[in-house]
Amino acid sequence: MNTEPAPGFQLSNYETFAFYEVEASGEGLTPAYQTQVQYLQQAISDQLEARGLTQTTSDPDLLINLGIVVTEEVQTRQTDIRSDPPNYIGQRRYTWRSREVEVGRYREGTVSVHLVDNEQNELVWRGAAEAILQRKQAKLQEQIVKGVEEMFQAIPQ
Repeated sequence: MNTEPAPGFQLSNYETFAFYEVEASGEGLTPAYQTQVQYLQQAISDQLEARGLTQTTSDPDLLINLGIVVTEEVQTRQTDIRSDPPNYIGQRRYTWRSREVEVGRYREGTVSVHLVDNEQNELVWRGAAEAILQRKQAKLQEQIVKGVEEMFQAIPQ
């Protein structure tokens, strides 16, 4: 988790907010990513509304820019002569060499949140979070809500 406010930024100086269009990229995106973006936007809306801001569609004080990158990662391990048998290559000859063996795959996600002062068109706060994504939708939704909550605790009131 990484956050950084602009000098003098206070969330209490703003009353309304809206979202920019979301750009998402990465080979790890599944067809369900749009639903996950909606979870993310709802979690952010909940955090801002709990701090007294109102979501609007016309002339918001704050604009929220989201960046989402999802990558498919491969987990490997190095083979070991003690646990991995040698390969038989014929004519009573065996060989063994160390190599990488795939043991699993997972998706890693990075979300960046930028709060932009609409009137000044200036970045006033940014936060970023990175995590290994849960596979089950319900668990992923919980992970998003918890991550956004932790990120937004760092916003100066």
